[in-house]
Amino acid sequence: MDFDVVIVGGGPAGLAAAIRLKQLAAEGGGDTTVCILEKGSEVGAHILSGAVVDPIALNELIPDWRDRDVPMGVPVTKNQHWVLSEKGKLSIPHILLPPLMSNKGAYTLSLGNLCRWLATEAEALGVEIYPGFAAAELLYAEDGSVKGVATGDMGVAKDGSHKDTYEPGIELHAKYTFFAEGVRGSLTKVLEERFDLREGVEPQTYGIGIKELWDVAPDKHRPGHVIHSQGWPLDNKTAGGGFIYHQEAGQVAIGFVVALDYENPYLSPYDEFQRFKNHPLVRPLLEGGRRVAYGARAINEGGLQSVPKLVFPGGALIGCAAGFLNVPRIKGSHCAMKTGMLAAEAAFEALAAGRTGDELTGYTEGYRKSWVYKELHKVRNARPAIAKFGALLGSLYSGVEMWINSLGLGFLVPWTFGHHLDNEATKKAADCTPIDYPRPDGVVTFDKPSSVFLSNTNHEEDQPVHLQLLDADIPVAVNLADYAAPEERFCPTGVYEILRDADGGNPRLQINAQNCVHCKTCDIKDSRQNINWVVPEGGGGPNYPNM
Repeated sequence: MDFDVVIVGGGPAGLAAAIRLKQLAAEGGGDTTVCILEKGSEVGAHILSGAVVDPIALNELIPDWRDRDVPMGVPVTKNQHWVLSEKGKLSIPHILLPPLMSNKGAYTLSLGNLCRWLATEAEALGVEIYPGFAAAELLYAEDGSVKGVATGDMGVAKDGSHKDTYEPGIELHAKYTFFAEGVRGSLTKVLEERFDLREGVEPQTYGIGIKELWDVAPDKHRPGHVIHSQGWPLDNKTAGGGFIYHQEAGQVAIGFVVALDYENPYLSPYDEFQRFKNHPLVRPLLEGGRRVAYGARAINEGGLQSVPKLVFPGGALIGCAAGFLNVPRIKGSHCAMKTGMLAAEAAFEALAAGRTGDELTGYTEGYRKSWVYKELHKVRNARPAIAKFGALLGSLYSGVEMWINSLGLGFLVPWTFGHHLDNEATKKAADCTPIDYPRPDGVVTFDKPSSVFLSNTNHEEDQPVHLQLLDADIPVAVNLADYAAPEERFCPTGVYEILRDADGGNPRLQINAQNCVHCKTCDIKDSRQNINWVVPEGGGGPNYPNM
């Protein structure tokens, strides 16, 4: 199948790019053929975000959206920032926070539902969207440029044989291919290595975000109230914190983020989230309510200095595939949409000039001049300062620097801090103290199996395992021996499990791939980078209803 532009991923970036291409084509009186491949069973099925969304990019893409039936949730009406201790909190008045962290004009909503709406807009403009088809392979032209992607074969058994339902993958050729896979995309990793896209930039660093959606008692619901926290239950060396967003329809989105450069291999991000929910200021909100959804996803935290080269012959990285999250704001959807739009404008210009398969340098130039770059530049030191100085001093430093930048005095801070690889931060188990996590009570705190159930995760079990071990000996010889098998804890859905014989001997790793919610944490945090996440059969994974 041949198109002008193929987009891998139906998230905010991919959808915004597709819509913008079609808008430009309509304005020029011509046509540009655009296709989106989405590995989820439907657009939005794999979308997970807090989410508080700044509508700045949507204002540019669809200026009249407020006059239309857009699922934008509720406007943010109140902001709170808590620094938690085990039993209480210090509430920082919002007026003391840097303006760069403001949620004025933002909305709290389901990003998945917004993507579903954007998909209908894209289809109305003539974009072809194929959900349930995972882009599994890169295709190259004779000159080495990217000429498209191939979807994965369907109906392949675990042993590699073809089942009765076998269907071969499809090649999609394009003059330009956009990669909007989200954080730690499997094809994006290959592109970064093949075209040296990370040369000269800092390593990307990540966090794991875990989220639940709750129906709460009506008398406890405050639509538009947004709360962020830091501090307990994490120690001063570990970045992260909680969020509580009072959304529409009597629901509260509650979640927890743990930076993946944590040191203690005994730490479990999932169980830290359960502890957070037990805080005396948090638990009463949930008591009497009902948990209705669960999910997890890695997020980029590297910021400006970790953004790779965005273009290569025949294509571009857009959205979270490149890493445009504004860490202190905990927002990236607006930047993802804008970068998709910028890439679309560069591609349309190239197509109009009769070009194909070259580097879209106009996209890079547009990004450098955009508000995305300016926004990320102002907060570039916020996340690495915490790694450098600790959570308390690092937050204070970040606050001062963001105030300086807000006042237009950024020339006083000409330096940019660097990053380190998350997996290299993990210490040996012998040098750390095990963490005693309380057992879940089934009322406010829960175990992983019940959480996976709420994520509606489903994979065809008889298929090749999509979590590939580069060396089958490392999980026992290194991870278990030196780090006490951290994969059992850093995975938020219980995919990895050390099994032993009845006498306690013969330890071995079992991979429960059917539990995977595609968060990519294992691909990031494994000490030896021994786990390679690749796409499973299309349509597999979580099916988030309104996350």
